[in-house]
Amino acid sequence: MTKVHVFARDHINTDEIIPARHLTTYDEAELAKYAMEDYDKNFVRRVEQGDIIIAGADFGCGSSREHAVWALRGAGVSAVIAPNFARIYYRNSINNGFLALECDGIVEAFQDGDDADLDLAGGTIKNNRTGQVLKFVPVPQFALDVQKAGGWLEYMKAHSQAEVEAETLDAHSTEAGHGHAGHSS
Repeated sequence: MTKVHVFARDHINTDEIIPARHLTTYDEAELAKYAMEDYDKNFVRRVEQGDIIIAGADFGCGSSREHAVWALRGAGVSAVIAPNFARIYYRNSINNGFLALECDGIVEAFQDGDDADLDLAGGTIKNNRTGQVLKFVPVPQFALDVQKAGGWLEYMKAHSQAEVEAETLDAHSTEAGHGHAGHSS
């Protein structure tokens, strides 16, 4: 089973995920020490390998730093599930082989510390405390392939230029505005 950490607020930005004062390294283990530090100082003491973050809408907004993905992955987080993501965070997640899953109603369905079963193939997450099952937006095959390869660079090494250029990513978070206030979509 997997434990969830609920950060219910919308618009958690990359500086809250990994504060700028710690961007002196690319080492995930070092960055992990400060993951979510400005939001929850005790997060890194509670998180365990394979845990999931559940967050509010527009997770990862702000600057485009890949460090936000690296810090969470380094801390042991296996996925972030939110109603939607800032586009650059979503893309950085895919490029780094990290799961950013979109699921309406996710924040309301879980409490901090709940156990969950994540079924990537089935596109569901189950709250084992309540029995509630939610469906998330299917992960594009391309993103799964990049994750399996260990990230975009590893994926590119294993595929020809023509194969890479033929790939597409068509997901809710890649659409302009993705339903946020102030946008027409």
